[in-house]
Amino acid sequence: MESLHGLGSATDWIVMFVYFFGIMLFGSYFAKYNRTTTDFFFGGRRFAWWLITVSIVATGVGSHSFVKYSAKGFEHGISSTMTYMNDWFFVPFFLFGWLPIVVYTKIRSIPEYFEKRFSPSVRRIATVFQLLYLIGYLGIGLLTLGKVFTPLLPAEINLLGLSIPVSLMGVIITIAIITGTYTTFGGQTAVIFTDLLQGLILLFAGFLIFLMGVNYVGGFESFWHLLPVEWRLPLADFNTPPDFNFVGIFWQDGVAGSVGFLFMNMGLIMRFMSAKSVDEGRKAAVFNVLFMLPLSAIVVGNAGWIGKAMAGMISSELSPNVNPDEVFIAVTHIIASQGVFGFVIAALTATLLSTVDSLINAIAAVYMNDVHHPLKKYFKKKVKSAEEEAKQELGAARIASVVITAIGVLATIPFSQYPTVYEAHGYFHSTLTPPLVTAIFLGIFWRKFTPAGVLATFLGGSSLMILGARYPGILITPFAHGTPLDPVHPYTYISALYNTFVCVAVAVVITLTFSWQKRIVNRLKKLDSHNNLMKVFFAVIVGSLIMVWFNIGGMYLLLATTFIMTVLVSLTAQYYIHFDPAVHTDGLTAWSLHRAKEIFKGGKINEREGEIVSVNWKLRNDDEDYVSLSLTDLKKMEAEEGDLVYVSDKRKYLGGLKSFHSKIGKSHDEAGVIYISREHKLTGQFQEGRILTAEKEM
Repeated sequence: MESLHGLGSATDWIVMFVYFFGIMLFGSYFAKYNRTTTDFFFGGRRFAWWLITVSIVATGVGSHSFVKYSAKGFEHGISSTMTYMNDWFFVPFFLFGWLPIVVYTKIRSIPEYFEKRFSPSVRRIATVFQLLYLIGYLGIGLLTLGKVFTPLLPAEINLLGLSIPVSLMGVIITIAIITGTYTTFGGQTAVIFTDLLQGLILLFAGFLIFLMGVNYVGGFESFWHLLPVEWRLPLADFNTPPDFNFVGIFWQDGVAGSVGFLFMNMGLIMRFMSAKSVDEGRKAAVFNVLFMLPLSAIVVGNAGWIGKAMAGMISSELSPNVNPDEVFIAVTHIIASQGVFGFVIAALTATLLSTVDSLINAIAAVYMNDVHHPLKKYFKKKVKSAEEEAKQELGAARIASVVITAIGVLATIPFSQYPTVYEAHGYFHSTLTPPLVTAIFLGIFWRKFTPAGVLATFLGGSSLMILGARYPGILITPFAHGTPLDPVHPYTYISALYNTFVCVAVAVVITLTFSWQKRIVNRLKKLDSHNNLMKVFFAVIVGSLIMVWFNIGGMYLLLATTFIMTVLVSLTAQYYIHFDPAVHTDGLTAWSLHRAKEIFKGGKINEREGEIVSVNWKLRNDDEDYVSLSLTDLKKMEAEEGDLVYVSDKRKYLGGLKSFHSKIGKSHDEAGVIYISREHKLTGQFQEGRILTAEKEM
């Protein structure tokens, strides 16, 4: 394969600089809307569905899609859209299960849900898996950025008489240093509004490339006939070739990838948590799946189709041996004029940087919430004042960001061994998502799922996954649907099925044998040496994990070791963890959402349908968190004292930017007037004379 260099002209670099500078100014404007950490991380839970929808597009399309789906479009044609159209499959589970639970439980990270649903011990192990997932995602992001920037740079740079060769890893390290020191200007509010701008630009740029490309090859009819017949098919073959087939795409992208992205990606979940209500989040998800994903599939893959058509022209400017990961850059450089090329690359890299920056912040947030704070609480470290504590927390978050960025660079090394970003991303999803996704999914939809089941999934399931990767010809072949074994990257696609199967199987078996484990543990507790016996169990579990991780012994010995270890994990969990289903499923499963809403509100739910009223606002001289409305307006709203209310500037095009949530306090007699506190005014950034709307939430 040929590697490209030096494609960026002076005009392109100027356009890129202006674009980046404009986006940074645009994002920094929204810093004034951050009054609390809730505003910073979750945008104050205030935005309309259409803002969330476009933000999701920018997050999904902009991350690495242009690079990896163009590569698949170049290698396999229209069937590359299969890899992008799988989210519909699990969206109902997200809409009516995970999304309302995330919002109503007010969790700030996924591991926090595991503590509420199971126990603090489960949270600690879930934190490890969550950090591995996010750091892996960061590694993919940095690798993609390196692959986008490398073709723009010369093959070597002469600096002070020294000739420095430009390599992929050198570019990745440079980008990591820049990104690590990059300042986040406005938190989640800035992310959503810059995403609104960049999401629209990305869609525009993607269709612009398609139109310019079709025009370049002589019109749509020429484009279609230049594509080989097999490149025009909408679906891939059932089980061949090994690196792109129907069944592999389904299990890797449709199950492991889509579920992982919807249920585990904190960056995406934080977008939904920024919606003003669960219903608005649901509208955003449905609109995204029905309308935006089909458009996005064309936007991200068409450069590859154009590239294949160009390669079939008699005198083509595009080499048929071009690196598939560089085909998007190569095609855009050929068909776009100077400046337009810079604009497209700037839009792509800006969202890539935004994704990487968001991931670093998300990982830092998980570290602070699930590692730093629990450790601090455990050691009971004393702090002199709140100001000193805030200073120490900020310092710890910054150090964590630096360390996380460095680890992200190291994570690019294994992923860079794959032929394209698509293969690397697929391997990442199929390897890291099954244990945590299984735990989340069964935690939400299966009330009987126990702490023993989830811990066995994490340790026993992941051990079976490691054995599958080490002995694919024996363990994964029965699941392969006839897919050929690639000796270099064996079963990178279909391993998602094997990994999901072993995790679900372990979870189900351990949970269904709950009564047996309980009886065994009750008998063990009657022994005088039960404490020492549990220490032996711990030692055997740790020893077993070391044997599996470092491949000490043959496959059958390690399989037997894994089964014994899984049983001991379940017994140890039964012994130490007190699990009360009445407490640990109350408002924490899809079967108790009404109860979750009551906990969220702090009282009985008011489900009566009412109107949204328009009101003038007046300021109270306090900071109490309640608003006062007239009896007339409350009657129209079908609301009463204690109900939750959403107050917003009436201008709908702001998408809820100027708004806040509160409770309804005592009523008054001034129809069409709402009394708000000083803090409400500052949070909503309300202007004198502007009409507000008041809407009952529940």
